[in-house]
Amino acid sequence: AFRLLKEQLEAQAGKEAAKKLIVAITDAKRGALRQLATEEGYRTFVIEDNVGGRFSVLTPVGLLPIAVAGYDIKKLVKGAVEMEKELANASDSNMAELYASTRNALYRAGKKTEILVNYNPKLHFFGEWWKQLYGESEGKDHKGIFPAAVDFSTDLHSMGQWIQDGERTIFETVISVEKSKSEKLIPSDEANLDGLNYIAGKHVDDVNKMAELGTRIAHVDGGVPNMRIIVPELSEEYLGQLIYFFEISCGISGYLLGVNPFNQPGVEAYKKNMFALLEKPGYEEATKEIKAKL
Repeated sequence: AFRLLKEQLEAQAGKEAAKKLIVAITDAKRGALRQLATEEGYRTFVIEDNVGGRFSVLTPVGLLPIAVAGYDIKKLVKGAVEMEKELANASDSNMAELYASTRNALYRAGKKTEILVNYNPKLHFFGEWWKQLYGESEGKDHKGIFPAAVDFSTDLHSMGQWIQDGERTIFETVISVEKSKSEKLIPSDEANLDGLNYIAGKHVDDVNKMAELGTRIAHVDGGVPNMRIIVPELSEEYLGQLIYFFEISCGISGYLLGVNPFNQPGVEAYKKNMFALLEKPGYEEATKEIKAKL
């Protein structure tokens, strides 16, 4: 992907201008991108060798694109630091320990799948990151809770039936945003042909919150344990807190499960096969072996 974008940028702006426009986030001393950045003279930010990709949101890997998108990364990091202080001491009230121990207790009780639920479209890709964080950290040695994520109420139309009445091997963690930045009121209609005047004058967010509460009650009644994480509002500071909370909880949860949450040996297996199939130099023997299987 980088090669394609680099080619397009050089065609549009010229090679010399492209060198000033490209910023590389890479290892300090090793790797193909490190060598390319050094030779081309790209501005670079370093990611430490011991930081896995899924834990890199609060490093330049995540912070640079977030800043480019127009968000305040100082507030994001401030929130993470605040949560670090909050979770520094082990105790029964430590939120990260409570979340990690609860999900492991549910796993031992046969709840093999965790569904991260949000009721705000802006949290969709947060859920995608969360799936990688927990799936790649815990799925080892034939162990691990399967992480899934849904956007409610949209996904209630596709997944709601299964969650309500399907196999009872699931639990839900709901991210609940307490205060909406929007205060859109539902209008009244004199004819009331749609029959919705009973919610006229209410905020859209109030209706959304009743959908959340009604769904949680229904799912608990249907045998699905629920945990609820309340975020005061969607802001950089609170998202920074949420990111750090899930990262530290993931580490604790992995160790409770009995796996190393900071490696990813299974991911390397498919990469090796892919490189062999593409006949990458240095993979000659692997290429012979895999072609013999086909």
